Amino acid sequence: MCAEHIAVAIDGPAASGKSTVAKTLAKRLGLIMVNTGAMYRAVAWATIQKGVNPAEASDVVKMLGEVEFRCGVENNLSTVLVDGVDPGEELRQDAVNGRVSKVAAIPEVRDLLVRMQREYLQLGSVVMEGRDIGSVVFPHTPFKMYIDASEEVRRKRREAEGIIDDPAARDKEDSNRKSSPLVVAEGAVVIDSSEMGIEEVVEAALEVLKERGAPQEILAKA
Repeated sequence: MCAEHIAVAIDGPAASGKSTVAKTLAKRLGLIMVNTGAMYRAVAWATIQKGVNPAEASDVVKMLGEVEFRCGVENNLSTVLVDGVDPGEELRQDAVNGRVSKVAAIPEVRDLLVRMQREYLQLGSVVMEGRDIGSVVFPHTPFKMYIDASEEVRRKRREAEGIIDDPAARDKEDSNRKSSPLVVAEGAVVIDSSEMGIEEVVEAALEVLKERGAPQEILAKA
């Protein structure tokens, strides 16, 4: 990591609340919020646009060499363009949901995106959320959290978002993949958000940062 910048790693399963927590925490601290899930969704979206079967790893890898994925920052939020196009809300489509775990299991996809994720730290301190941030992307950061919630709560949250899928099935697929599986990273603090509001989870996350020695100039903004 860049000596001047810190990485706050927030991992967790689908619909655990990690994205909202990460976004809220980053806003309070004035840090860059990076949604790595959007990057994997962008690759899944690209397979739809290019007519590539996500189950055919070799075809997806070939596509990576033909499509430009560009990550940036706008208003302290991460952005992703596919051949110069912002997929926007299309990243939340059911068709993308059905493909994202498949493309995320391909080592070459993860290698590309992990490299891009690490480059964000050159721009400033980040709050980065995903499934392998504390275990793979920034394994040496002391600021690691794993946001969890019960299966029932997570399913209801997905339904409230208008997304009809099975979070447990997604978790199983992500946890069993060979490349960067979903795990509680070594040294991560587990926060169960099942019966907590977003602000409560954010306050718990801030306590972790304080206890682990986050720079005072960052904490002062909270």
